[in-house]
Parts: sequence; structure tokens; C-alpha cells
Amino acid sequence: MLSGLMNFLRACFRPRSDQYSHTSLDTGGRQDGLLWYKDTGQHVNGEFSMAVVQANNLLEDQSQLESGCLSLNELGPYGTFVGVYDGHGGPETSRFINEHLFQHLKRFTSEQQTMSVDVIRKAYQATEEGFLSLVTKQWPMKPQIAAVGSCCLVGVICGGTLYVANLGDSRAVLGRAVKATGEVLAIQLSAEHNVCIESVRQELQSLHPDDSQIVVLKHNVWRVKGLIQVSRSIGDVYLKKAEFNREPLYSKFRLREPLKRPILSADPSISVHQLQPHDQFVIIASDGLWEHLSNQEAVDIVQNHPRSGSARRLVKTALKEAANKREMRYSDLKKIDRGVRRHFHDDITVIVVFLDSNLVSRASLVKGPNLSVKGGGVNLRPNILAPCATPTEAGST
Repeated sequence: MLSGLMNFLRACFRPRSDQYSHTSLDTGGRQDGLLWYKDTGQHVNGEFSMAVVQANNLLEDQSQLESGCLSLNELGPYGTFVGVYDGHGGPETSRFINEHLFQHLKRFTSEQQTMSVDVIRKAYQATEEGFLSLVTKQWPMKPQIAAVGSCCLVGVICGGTLYVANLGDSRAVLGRAVKATGEVLAIQLSAEHNVCIESVRQELQSLHPDDSQIVVLKHNVWRVKGLIQVSRSIGDVYLKKAEFNREPLYSKFRLREPLKRPILSADPSISVHQLQPHDQFVIIASDGLWEHLSNQEAVDIVQNHPRSGSARRLVKTALKEAANKREMRYSDLKKIDRGVRRHFHDDITVIVVFLDSNLVSRASLVKGPNLSVKGGGVNLRPNILAPCATPTEAGST
């Protein structure tokens, strides 16, 4: 009787955050309102820290860390895969990438029996083709999926080499120690594809010399065709295939002139870095972090504090900056629920990967336990219908 009464009281006074269900696949992750975090964990090349804060009604950021075997067979190679997928217009594309990209990478690694730039490029291409097939199937019932897309940032550590591949405006930043001074310098590893960058605008203009409106300044923000800020992505097929830029797609997304050739690209920028003993860590994060922190500020925060909780600390610092910009207290910002929260900041995903030089040098040969962690967030309860994105919400990043 007493235990039944206690259960009843617990149900009545359950903390407000319990109205959400957890989406993390990792039992080590914790939830604090709209913030999900895993303060510390071990990958084959060192330690890591992850954190995600939700702003959108449905979490559009997806992320994962996979460590251990990077192929379909257990013969290796071994290493660490990190992905941050910043969706726009809805969560469908970023969720699709989270489910398929790493599996494609493992398949191509098995075929080539090694990790390479070609393996990563093929994995991106297969993911794009897979999502295009999904859009083709769903178009008759759900045409707005053609206007959903995602940035896609990946880091792969294998055999002492760090590969960084990117579509869109998420960012990977390396913290490198300088022996002479003891400083840790921020080195940006990823190339970004946002038309706020003049060289990206010039690239689009050179690819579309016959279109004076290929990039438009709208409400003081540069956008491709006045619609989207990134020039490369997975998805966004309404700007890649003419058959998806027509009714019944919202008129907001339909171009005035027929689409003659793809406007956006899914070809990632890929860079290769031979890791050195003085390379301390890599911060891989969606643009929600970089809107509020510079590369060096982020590196300093990680370097000057304990490793555990590094990602959560970066997220909280960004949230405090977002609150300051609105002349409000951080404690008040935390009280604002998802959806409305998007007016103050974006979804933010941060993964900090620490590099143990002893492990990095031999990790591709040594078989270790496989680890899979998916960045969490909050979902609506299963019996609540998810709201559809409105024309003003979708297709922007």
C-alpha cells in the first residue's frame, strides 16, 4: 500500500524533463532538460566527450561516435569514426545519414581493405543516392521531404591519420600544442560551404555564370537562390533534381526558371592530416557552437579544464553567450522550451576527441572493443503527433 502511494506521488511530481523520451542508444548518456551529454568515454585512440542541446521542436542535429573495427569483417582496420549531421527543414536527412553513412564506409573499407579518401567519398555518394531513393518513394505522399537536407561533417582516425570530410558549415578544429610556448593553438581542419564566405559565392557564380540570381542577399544574409545558406549538403534534392522542384512542393521552394543542372552539390571537401604527438584533441561541432565561440576560444576552454565534461562545458559556454546577446540570464534561457528556444540559438552538437599519441600510432593494428554512441536529444512521446515543418521553418540552415 505504501509503495503504491509512493509510486503515485512520484508520478505526480516527476521532473518536467521526463515529459520527453531519451533517444540516446548509449546508457552512459544523461539528460538535463534539453541538454544530453556523455562527459567521458574511451575510444581506441584516447578519450572523448559529447554533448547535444536541442533548440528545434524536433532535434535536427544527429551525431555518432563509432570506435573499433572500421570494416565489415573483424580483420580491421581499426580506428575511430565521428560524425556530426546538422539537418535543416526537418530531421529526416540527418537521421538517414546517422543510420547509413558509417555502414557504407565499413562496406567500402572492406572492399578496398584500407581506409582512404576514396572510401570516404564513396560512402558520402552512396548516402546521397540512398536518400534520393527515399525522396523518390515518399514524394507522392510527402513532397516536402524534397526540401529537407543536412550538413555532414566526418572525422576518421585510422593508422595515425586523421581524415576530415565536410559538406556545409559544421567545423572541425584541432588543438595543437606549441612546445616552445606551452600554448595550444586552434587549427581549423574543415573547409566550409556557406555562401556568407566570399570564395564560396564566387565558386557558385563561376559554376552558374548565366544566373545572376544564383546567390542573393536576403534580410542581410547571403542565400543560394534566396533559399539556403549552404552550397553543399546531403538531401535538398529540390535544388538538385528538376523533377522535385515543382508542385506540390511549397511555392516558397519552387524556382521561377526550370532547374537545368544541380545547384547544390554532395561532393565533400576532404583533407588528410598525419597526426603528430603534439596534436592534443579535435573539436567536431555543428555551426550552432561556432556562432558563439571562435576556434581559439573553444580550444582554450578544452585545454584549460579537465577532460571530463569538455563537450558539455563548450555547449554551456555557447548558451551563456547566446543569453548575453539577448541581455538575459542563462538560468532564464534554460527555462525556454524547444521550438521557442530556436529563436535564441540553434541545435548544438559538440564532440571532443582526445588524441593519445601512444594509442594513435598503433590503433589501426590493435583489435579493440567496438563502441557505438549516438548523440541524444528529446523526442515527443510516441502518442503525440510530431508537428510538420511550416514553409517558414523548412529549408533554411
